[in-house]
Amino acid sequence: MAKKTPKRQKKDKLLFRFASLFGAFILATMLFSSITIYAIQMKEYKAQKVEEIRDIGDYLERLIQESGEDFAAYQDYYMKHFAEADIPYDFSEYVTAQRKYEALLAAQPSIKDTSDFDFDSFSEEAKMAYFIYIHEYWLLTFENARRAFNLPYTYYLVPKEDIYHMVYMIDGERSHKDANGNKSKSGNYLYLGDEYYDPPEKYKIQWKTWFSGERQNDFEVWDNEWGHTYAYYTPLKIKGKKLGLIGTEIEVDAVNKVILFTSMKISVCIALGLIVCAVLMMVFISRRYINKIENLESRMWEFAREKDPTIAKRILSEVNDNNEISSLSRQFADLILELDQYMRRLISAKKELDDTRQLADEMNALAKKDALTGVRNKTAYDSEARRLDSQIAEGKKDFGIAMIDLNFLKRINDNYGHQQGNQAIKNLCRVICDVFKHSPVFRVGGDEFVVILENSDLQNIQSLEEEFNSRLEAFSKDESLEPWENVSAAIGYAHYEANDSSVADVFRRAGIKMYERKSQMKASRND
Repeated sequence: MAKKTPKRQKKDKLLFRFASLFGAFILATMLFSSITIYAIQMKEYKAQKVEEIRDIGDYLERLIQESGEDFAAYQDYYMKHFAEADIPYDFSEYVTAQRKYEALLAAQPSIKDTSDFDFDSFSEEAKMAYFIYIHEYWLLTFENARRAFNLPYTYYLVPKEDIYHMVYMIDGERSHKDANGNKSKSGNYLYLGDEYYDPPEKYKIQWKTWFSGERQNDFEVWDNEWGHTYAYYTPLKIKGKKLGLIGTEIEVDAVNKVILFTSMKISVCIALGLIVCAVLMMVFISRRYINKIENLESRMWEFAREKDPTIAKRILSEVNDNNEISSLSRQFADLILELDQYMRRLISAKKELDDTRQLADEMNALAKKDALTGVRNKTAYDSEARRLDSQIAEGKKDFGIAMIDLNFLKRINDNYGHQQGNQAIKNLCRVICDVFKHSPVFRVGGDEFVVILENSDLQNIQSLEEEFNSRLEAFSKDESLEPWENVSAAIGYAHYEANDSSVADVFRRAGIKMYERKSQMKASRND
């Protein structure tokens, strides 16, 4: 449908646009002046808060440093055994745990003097009792400091700098542990070892404090389910060795009303002066420029409606000076004259681009497709492995790999020819694709296939393996089948595990399982 010139008073529209622009300018000026004044006041306020929160961090640091090597031993034991500890979630004192530890220590025959602290000589039960007592002591210490100084959150972090994780060793925000040892919303015991990935590019202050070992005169800003806070970090060192970060947080206070009111009052005075200037300028603009803009707009709508290149000549005939509006009129006239040629070239180029894209898609599909079986090839597998490696780096851990190797291919090739050998490969491929319906299948070698297990196939891999072996066993019992139809193959699979650094590790373990299966099959035939 052809566009029509709007039935309205164009002068009013232009005046409204300019009035809106000046109104926005006045508002922006008022806001900028308010924010500038407010920022100057808040800068001093923030500096005071940094000093206050730093003193609290220093206080907690001195308390920990007074315990010296005892705290270091506690931290070392925590990082190795926190998952084994059952600490009551709602404990409010540590004396009960302390007495239990002292009783266990006194009952240990090898310890004559319970005041002589030699953690390595403790029994495992005494070590755990000591750990529970010490953790309750320090957690209560951090919580008491939080209440005493009216802070929303205090905690102690142990960085894992190689993977940029932070372990909340002493967590002022208690969490429940369920019967399976997982973090939950309810439970009788305290969840320990809460760990989060804090990328250094996002949490610069936190990691800069750790790597430099020095306090920073700045906050880390947190905005999450625990609130909107500023966090200050104090590096903990014992005998020159960095152990962790003491975190103390303060809430982002509401904007100071007195400062804000003063800023706005000054800004309003500035705005009143700008309004007077804006009104005078609007009168001048209306008389000097709006008429020309209206005329150019009319020609633009006319061209949009009629697509008539002769309109360019009428536009040029109405230009009588060299200001910016006249320059714009000339450019628009040139644009009209060039538009027809450009559109023709664009249509031609689009057709060529579509043809090229279609050809590229077809070639890309062929490059990743195995010519014999129709499934994806080694190139496609390598691409998928790189994708999974990227996801592993981001924390994805839910996949597996099944490796399948065809038996007796050389025998079939030697006795019946390569055509029948190829048929055996295709027969095996059909079985694999039929069993593993929901997973991508790759032919990575002459007689080797790989299946990347995800979702339901990963969850049901044991039953799928049994189904696969059952189908091959049915072939072996069917005497009517030719040797290349009676295919035999070994399968092995492996899940991604926490210590796997890449897809190659999972692939290697799947290969080992497959070759173990092949050896079992060979031994069974020899028997």
